[in-house]
Amino acid sequence: MSRDGRLVFVAKATRTFCYGFLGILFPVYLAERGLDARQIGVAVTLTLLASAAMTFAIRRPAERYGARAALVAQAGLIVVSALVFLATEQPWLIVAAAMVGNLAVGTGETGPFLTLEQVAVTRATPRERLTTTLSFYNLAGYAASALGAGAVGYAGPSPRLLFSVFLLGGLVQMGAYALMRPDPGRSVVARHATPMPSRRLIHRLAALFALDSLAGGFVLQSLIAYWLYTRFGMGLAALGWTFFGAQVLSGLSLLLAARLAPRLGLVNTMVFSHLVSNVLLIGVALAPSAALAVTLLLARHLLSQMDVPTRQSFLMLAVEDHERERAASLTNTSRTLAQSVSPALTGWVMASVSLTAPFFLGGGLKIAYDLMLYATIRRLETR
Repeated sequence: MSRDGRLVFVAKATRTFCYGFLGILFPVYLAERGLDARQIGVAVTLTLLASAAMTFAIRRPAERYGARAALVAQAGLIVVSALVFLATEQPWLIVAAAMVGNLAVGTGETGPFLTLEQVAVTRATPRERLTTTLSFYNLAGYAASALGAGAVGYAGPSPRLLFSVFLLGGLVQMGAYALMRPDPGRSVVARHATPMPSRRLIHRLAALFALDSLAGGFVLQSLIAYWLYTRFGMGLAALGWTFFGAQVLSGLSLLLAARLAPRLGLVNTMVFSHLVSNVLLIGVALAPSAALAVTLLLARHLLSQMDVPTRQSFLMLAVEDHERERAASLTNTSRTLAQSVSPALTGWVMASVSLTAPFFLGGGLKIAYDLMLYATIRRLETR
């Protein structure tokens, strides 16, 4: 892998370490400052809408000025966000800062950083190594996020230490991106003159990925943390270690994907592992005790991320090189936008129907997505 690829790995690990503790801290911090389940759901929705807007908007600057400039600017917004976290405890200002900083409230990413980084990694990697490299790219994120989740229990009564780490992380990312090789970008005329033979495929995949993310929005890490906190009375330390384990197992699932994909194929590995994980997700809602709920959640995480590197690899190899920014931007925008709808609904469902109902909604929709995706891509060939 090239130097740019290694710098992307550094930035990814730094960012997701912060996301690991912020994804747990964010809903609990807001709840302690007076927001109820509906308001927390709205807050999560707002952060995801902001991430979707950034993902859509970043494609054109990246094509025109190059990925390095776009990534440095995006990391700069993280610094601004962290400074606001440190300056105020007013909950809705904290929400606004989370929107500016592209705070990922789930275990993975679907935002502007992923859009540009997966293209950079693809171009820095030989085709035959792409799925393995993307597996390790995502593994770096999940391992760092696991460490971040484990760290949340050591923050003490004040979150200022963790907010300071978030600020430092933004500065490290700016430095890593600034060291990347400048790329010239493309002119407006060249962008519009280039044919897009995979346009229909990109749109179909974007629609399917949106369904998956709509379902995933019902069971984001922050909302599962809130469910465990409310349903079983789990504290921050217990939640931190639970999601530490979940992230470790998610990392193992990425390694399993790299091993199985060459044998089973990208499509089979992507779909069938995801299908089983969604059955386990529904099982979490039926668990009568915290121990069983956590056990099923951990089992789910051992399988749930095997589709991530295989999906990314399939997408990058199914389109031509000049279409990759568009494919990554459109599919990630659709994922984030669809995911943003669910948390507000989840807050309402938790408060008005049942704390467990979102697990059934999310798991059921994800199973439908798996079946539809398999029917759509099982005969498609990659380039």
